[in-house]
Amino acid sequence: MEFGRVPEHELANVNFSLPADPAFTTETLALADRSQPLQMHVGCAKWGRKEWVGQIYPPKTKDANFLDEYVKHFNCIELNATFYQTYGPDTISKWKQKADPNPNFKFCPKFSQSISHIRRLKNAEDITTAYYEGVMAFEDKLGPMFLQLSDNFSPKSLPELTAYLEHLPTDVPVYVELRHKDWFAVPENREAAFNLFRRLNIGSIITDASGRRDVIHMMLPTPHAFIRFVGNGLHPTDYTRCDEWIERIAQWKEQGLQSVWFFMHQHDERYSPELADYVIEKMNKRLGVSIPRPQFIGKEMGLFD
Repeated sequence: MEFGRVPEHELANVNFSLPADPAFTTETLALADRSQPLQMHVGCAKWGRKEWVGQIYPPKTKDANFLDEYVKHFNCIELNATFYQTYGPDTISKWKQKADPNPNFKFCPKFSQSISHIRRLKNAEDITTAYYEGVMAFEDKLGPMFLQLSDNFSPKSLPELTAYLEHLPTDVPVYVELRHKDWFAVPENREAAFNLFRRLNIGSIITDASGRRDVIHMMLPTPHAFIRFVGNGLHPTDYTRCDEWIERIAQWKEQGLQSVWFFMHQHDERYSPELADYVIEKMNKRLGVSIPRPQFIGKEMGLFD
């Protein structure tokens, strides 16, 4: 992911501290149902990474078998493939079958760019129908879906956003990622958007990117957190930032948080499994959960401590 990228020599100038929780989020969590344990999911954005062959995929793993291997290491994936192409039920069913050996695995597909970026939510009923017809073939493997709006989708388009979200099916959770700076710089715009999400039971995505600290809005319109973390090649700040996220999630858990979807991104994705493993290990210890950790080839062979 290139969004919010900062040159490494400038990272020391970035304030990576997470903002305080707004009253909006405190109110949301106070109303949450606390009868169920916190559900935790951690994963990456893609399974088709050749850099992971010999790292978490066995040597000589073929591209066609990458998903078979990915589901052995993580319990979810942020499925960006559906952003670039609308897949029909036949293809989706094949992906689902590959994930069936992992009973807890979930696909979290991104809405098609034809909906969000090309038609900009207008006159998109046909594409939306086709998108839903495809992803529903995931059946029990379908996790929340997410709608990423472009950097130039401004608050002026709030009427289109409202109309589109109001007509979506309500049986599958949907999260929205806002990127235009005016959603966050102008309090009235921020309030209008997140109140809309709360009214429609739509979740919000928090993207932690080095060069766009405004999108770390910490606004939870539902008691569910969907976090897209963008690291910097295992720079020391990657670890301290993850530590702070785990502490914040622990606080949210005490206040009523029901689920976490934490997706690891790197500008160079070769590093994503390693930092995801760090996050999972820390989450298990801090939150008292038991998310399976990815298994690295060298560690299995006893080559590393």
